[in-house]
Amino acid sequence: MSLRHHEIAESGHRILNPITDEKLMLLGEVCRLKEGQRQLDLACGKGEMLTRWAERYGTGGVGVDLSEVFLTAARLRAAELGVAERVDFVRGDAGAYEAEPAAFDVVSCVGATWIGGGLGGTVDLLRRALRPGGLMLVGEPYLTEPAPKEAFEAMGFEPEDFTSLVGTLDRFEAAGTELVEMVLADGDSWDRYVAEQWFAISDWLRAVPADHRDAADMREFLAHSRRTHLEYQRRYLGWGVFVLRAV
Repeated sequence: MSLRHHEIAESGHRILNPITDEKLMLLGEVCRLKEGQRQLDLACGKGEMLTRWAERYGTGGVGVDLSEVFLTAARLRAAELGVAERVDFVRGDAGAYEAEPAAFDVVSCVGATWIGGGLGGTVDLLRRALRPGGLMLVGEPYLTEPAPKEAFEAMGFEPEDFTSLVGTLDRFEAAGTELVEMVLADGDSWDRYVAEQWFAISDWLRAVPADHRDAADMREFLAHSRRTHLEYQRRYLGWGVFVLRAV
């Protein structure tokens, strides 16, 4: 699915992943955030993490994303929460963003490890911008149980792309990090994230001409997403944000 299709499907979302608002704020608590700390969020989406944490904890930082639609929403949210002077949003390829080395207390990539070509490469990207003693946050799917071949085909990834929860721990350790905390999604939050996309796409399809250039793709995506989530994704795929330290 293209970036434009994501912008349509997630038009009603503030958080562009399966974590809930409550767990987003819990994640800030477990990171022990302090006033004045700085965060770099790569593939930041609509900037809900940066802006909410800035409001709650007095932090600041930079978000990077390819979507100007999402970044516009992020800037509006920052203004709404009164934190626009503490957070900046930059349009660009998060995987190629040249951050100041060792300049951030928290560096995150939540649900977009493709920016580094996978988990290990993304950890390397985050590590460059991290101050000594800082925290890395990685959002990543994991397998809740062994899945059949048809599940991988339907969900659109290879069997080796993700692994079990303990296998994910192994990958973090192989990347030279220590797992110190985690906040995991559950079946209900997966449902809320995915089903809200269905409603958004259905509304969009009703509002545009039937021959709109994106309409056929969005109808196909909607049908595929409903069936895949209910048949495979909800059973086999977990998702969480993992809090790491460099070792």
